[in-house]
Amino acid sequence: MEIFRLLKSLLLALAVAALSLITISCNPSSTAQVRFVHAIEDAGALDIEINSTKIFSDIAFTDLQPLTGYKGAPSGVDTMEGFVSGTTTEAFFVPNVKLFEGSEYTVVATGTVVNTNSAVILVSLDNDNVPNDGTVNFRFINAAPDGPATGVDIYVMPAQEPLQSPATVAGLIYQQTSAYINVPYNKQGSGFVIYVCTAGTTTPLFSQALAVGGPTEGAIRTLILTDQQKVEALNPLFVVLNDVN
Repeated sequence: MEIFRLLKSLLLALAVAALSLITISCNPSSTAQVRFVHAIEDAGALDIEINSTKIFSDIAFTDLQPLTGYKGAPSGVDTMEGFVSGTTTEAFFVPNVKLFEGSEYTVVATGTVVNTNSAVILVSLDNDNVPNDGTVNFRFINAAPDGPATGVDIYVMPAQEPLQSPATVAGLIYQQTSAYINVPYNKQGSGFVIYVCTAGTTTPLFSQALAVGGPTEGAIRTLILTDQQKVEALNPLFVVLNDVN
């Protein structure tokens, strides 16, 4: 009987341990949530692996995956690799990418892959809390290695108004991410024009119109500066991510 009781206790302990492992493996907070933008101007379509597990497939230059929401990725200090889509040919290898469990990130691959050590992974922590009705949160990521070396000043202006100081974001240099900037919705309904200038000037390198927001909703947009594909020069179009509304 004593042996039977010991055996029963052992089986019960093993069952509890197995249940604990299942619970841990199914806990969504054990992973980070990631969306990925390909901004490496001299690379074709890529497959992306994190810690040797494929997370994104066949992602083209300036494309976003997934198109909405996020995908789970291992949290911790990770290794991120890019491969020529559908092959085992490595395009880049970047270690020490930090992703914290339960957090949401926009991850941008930039730089070049002529030398596999020159790719850069930008990791920006996202905040998708809906802003107050009638306001828009703008955030900017500079992923353009061939933009102005001194950075850029960015002006978010109602479409009916001319460019005027001060800059909405000043001196955003390559690899930097701005804070979220809260801007009142344009009550005339004509949206915004976003001007990008060399830092310290008001002469636009380019401008881009953007209709966003509404009087009864809050909205968030992330705008990413990149190079042009196969050209070492600033792309005159943002990659626009519709974060909220």
